[in-house]
Amino acid sequence: MNALDRLIITVIDFFYPPFKRLINIEIFRYGACGGANVVFDWVLYFVLYNFVIRHQNVDLGIVTLSPHIAALAFSFPVSLMTGFYLARHISFRSSKLRKRTQLWRYLSVVGLNILINYLCLKLFVDVMGIYPTPSKMITTVITTVFSFLAQKNFSFKTGKVSHEEQSQPQEP
Repeated sequence: MNALDRLIITVIDFFYPPFKRLINIEIFRYGACGGANVVFDWVLYFVLYNFVIRHQNVDLGIVTLSPHIAALAFSFPVSLMTGFYLARHISFRSSKLRKRTQLWRYLSVVGLNILINYLCLKLFVDVMGIYPTPSKMITTVITTVFSFLAQKNFSFKTGKVSHEEQSQPQEP
């Protein structure tokens, strides 16, 4: 475990005692990491939408993205990377799956989340007329429930794993 992992775990675990009787440490760490990553994603989305894209369509040559979809397209890869790091190194440390198996499964779940994000933003912003940032926040609640269940039971499962899924030497 590197110094950054130790620091993050120490900070999260400091706040755990009042919740100890309610949830186990893995769920608490997932919630803390996920919550921090969500706030990071919201802030990044807000900055991109308001200050980088400036509420303008983004013409990519072959397609033009509306501002709220462009902000999603640019913010999502960043929060994807931070989310995988936190899930693998902080939340689901006990998973015995290979790193590449975890990553592939994580990306599969994320692919579904991209679709959910896109459909929800189109519905909330374009159909229902809700402002983009609150629409993104509502969408995040929907994807968070799906993500926790999928990551816990699929991407980073901790039960029995097949020989192919099991780590050879643990990858750093």
